[in-house]
Formats: sequence, structure tokens, C-alpha cells
Amino acid sequence: MSDNALPLVISAPEPRTLDLIFTQPQLARLRSKYRIVETTADGVAKLPADVLAQARYIVGQPPISPDTLDRMKALRCVFNVETNLINNMPYETLFQRGIHVVTTGLVFAEPVAELGLAMALNLARNIVDADLAFRNGKELWGGDGNLTARLLSGADVGIIGFGDLGRALNRLLSGFRTRTKVFDPWLPPSILIDNGVEPASLDAVLSTSDFVFVVASVTSENQGFLGADAFASMRKGAAFILLSRAGVVDFPALMAAVESGHIVAASDVFPEEPLASD
Repeated sequence: MSDNALPLVISAPEPRTLDLIFTQPQLARLRSKYRIVETTADGVAKLPADVLAQARYIVGQPPISPDTLDRMKALRCVFNVETNLINNMPYETLFQRGIHVVTTGLVFAEPVAELGLAMALNLARNIVDADLAFRNGKELWGGDGNLTARLLSGADVGIIGFGDLGRALNRLLSGFRTRTKVFDPWLPPSILIDNGVEPASLDAVLSTSDFVFVVASVTSENQGFLGADAFASMRKGAAFILLSRAGVVDFPALMAAVESGHIVAASDVFPEEPLASD
């Protein structure tokens, strides 16, 4: 089969790269079976008409206007490597045309869940700050160094969102015998109950939990829905762990709640990445 007869793939996986997504043997296999046209996210719409017309797949989540989509007559699937469905393409039209949009959420769920568990244990036992204090000769010993220590085992835990990541996290927490409440407005209570968690309102999850894990996707409706009132309603000293997207949190309000000493927090995401050096 000539190269021109191979299915055409448009690659625009920002902020990732193909070298980061694939091992070298798998990337070589991909290149042997497909014609890869690499571009930037904003460059997709500027590709030649014949490239757009022949494109079978897109790797990435570039902006796709209705006009651009109309020129992509052969498109069959968008492989979103962001895991979050960014509101930058006409999803309804994609679905009407039978074009699949798939994400890597299931792939990332377990490693991110383990990261969240590590963050929770760090906050519970003040591991990072104790290490920094030790390195600076300011360590506290015995009871003085454990005034805020708590157990994750048997704790009241709240999870906001219960997709692939929330379920992976819940499986890890089962070994800690936690009492877990979940808020997810998209799921019926029966699914939560079948997974061994208690369906609860957002207010109940925030106000009754020692640890709150946020794994909810960001949508056009829930931008910054966790703000000052949400943090004020949390138990004093509770831990807030953000693992999904910065867009669901009012970050200045989160920083204020931490600086006041009302809660402690850890985050895998920030409004601007990479984070500024200050």
C-alpha cells in the first residue's frame, strides 16, 4: 500500500506531543499504518482543503468550527487527549454525523487517583512541610510535630464527581475503610449505591467530610462553582484535593481559605500552567 493510500490522521495533541503519548515502538507502528499530518491546534483549520477532506482521525482537541467540520467529509473520530471535552467544536453535529469523540479518561484514572491518595496522606500527616522544616533545622518532634495529624483510615470522605477518576479513587479508598459520600448531579443514586458510596448533596459533601476530593469535569455551566461559600462550609482543618480541572474552582477564594487556616489543600492543576515561578 502506498503512503497516499494510508488513512490520514491530523495530529494536534497540545499540550502533549506524539512522543509523549506513545512509546517509540508504538509510534513507529502508528506511522507505518497511517499518514500523519502534524500541526498546531490553531493550525488545523488552515490545513489544505485536500488534507481536511481526507482526514479520517484527529488526535487532540483543536478548535473545529462548523465550517471546518463541513470540509472534513471523511472524519470518523476525534481522539481527545485532554480528557476534558472542551467547548470548542460542534459536538451535536459530530454526533449527528456519527463521528465519535473519545477521551483518555480511563487511561489516566488510576494514576491520577493514586496521586490524589498521596496528596491526601501528605495533608493528613503534613509530610512535605515536615520535610522542609527538617531540612531547615526547624523540625518539631513528638507530639509537637503531630498537632494537626489525622488518619485517612475511617475518615469521612467526600468525592465531587464520579466518573472514571472518581471510581478509581473510590476503589483505592476502600482499603482505608472510609465513609464516603458522593455528589454527582449526572448520575442516578442507584449507580452510586452500587459502588458502595452514599449519594449526597454538594452541601453535605462539603460540610461533613474530613477529606474532599474534586474530580468533576469542567463544563460551560460549572465554571468556578466551588468558591468562598463552599470553602467556608467545610469543616475546619479539612483537606481539599483538586484533581480534575482548575476551572471548577475559584482559585483566589481557595487560596484565601488556605491562608486563613480554615482548610488545607493540594492541587494537581492550576488556572495557568506551567505555574509562574512566584
